[in-house]
Order: sequence, then C-alpha cells, then structure tokens
Amino acid sequence: MEQLFNLLGVGLTWGVAIIGGLLAAFWIGLIIWTWRDIRLRSEDIFAALLATLLVAIFNILGLLIYILVRPKQTLAEQYDRALEEEILLRELEQAPDCWNCGRPVQAEWRFCPYCEAELKHPCSQCGYLLEPEWKRCPKCGAPAEGFASLQTEASSSDTTIIPPPAQAPQMAVSTEGNAADTLSLTQEHPANIPEADALARAEKLKREQGLP
Repeated sequence: MEQLFNLLGVGLTWGVAIIGGLLAAFWIGLIIWTWRDIRLRSEDIFAALLATLLVAIFNILGLLIYILVRPKQTLAEQYDRALEEEILLRELEQAPDCWNCGRPVQAEWRFCPYCEAELKHPCSQCGYLLEPEWKRCPKCGAPAEGFASLQTEASSSDTTIIPPPAQAPQMAVSTEGNAADTLSLTQEHPANIPEADALARAEKLKREQGLP
C-alpha cells in the first residue's frame, strides 16, 4: 500500500513538473512572440519593452491587452503601402494628356473618350499602336506615317488666320501753286475723293490753265 502511494506521489510530482514546465515554456513563448511582433510593428524600443513587460507580468491577459492596442500594420506593410502610393502618384504625374482637349488619358487608349480625338496611330504593317512622336514601329520596324502632321493640321484648322490689312500706297501731293489754285482744288474736290484721283485731276487742271 505504501508503495502504491509512493508511486502516485512520484507520478503527481512528475505531472506537476511537466505541466509547470509547459506553462513556463508557454509563458516564455508569449514573451518572445510579443517582443518579435512589436519589433515588426514599431521602431520605438520603449514601446517594445513596455509591451513585453505587459505580457511577462499579466501573461494571457497582458497578451490580450497588447493585441488590442498594438499597431495594425507592420513596418513592412507600411513601407509597401507607402511605395504603392508613391508609384501611384508617379503614374498620375506621368499620365499622358490628350493632345486635343488636354484631359488625362491612359497609355493603352487609341481614342480620347472625351473629345474622340485619335491618340495613337496603328502601324500600317503590324497594327501596333504608335506614339505620335515615333518615326518607326518598334515591333516590325516599318516607318511610321505622319500622324504628328495630322495632329498639327487638325489643330491648325480650328484657328482662322486673318491677314493684316493692306496699307494704302502713300503718294506725295505737290503743294506748289498759289493760294487760288489750292482753294479751287479744295472746292472742286471734296474730302471723300480718293487721293490718286484727286492728284490726277489737279494735274489736268494745271495743264488747262498753263501753270508750270
């Protein structure tokens, strides 16, 4: 009977030791996991120490509190998100604009959905969409047709060029003669007669009167 109690005592001792060891290992594992997790989410060493002490002192309760207040994203996720935002901003800055209406368009579009202008011209041989400034198809090497000139003609057709007004030829009017001739010319030729016509009639009047 004593041997049986001794065996039960030894078994309980081993059982308590094993359970205690497992609980201690679980506790240490929680501490290590908390330290690694907070280091992945924050660079602040003070916050990492505080979270680790919280779990070390309160065990599972401290772990639950830490999970509630920890940062939602890791540093790697924050870096990836910032990188995606930067790439998106660069794409928006480098996005092409329609040459006709100036609105942003996508690189794979052939026609502008706003003004229906042709953005890219297909290659005459392979059908690859060519940029306006390209002189040769990068896929088959065929020379690109004058798509840029078509844009220039389309844009220039919208504006009407008004030629400058032609200047009337300036002719010197002779002021020779006496005051009487000048008065007669003034009375005979009103101001609305063209200058060249008035000059010709003045010369004719001088010849009739025998004036030099």
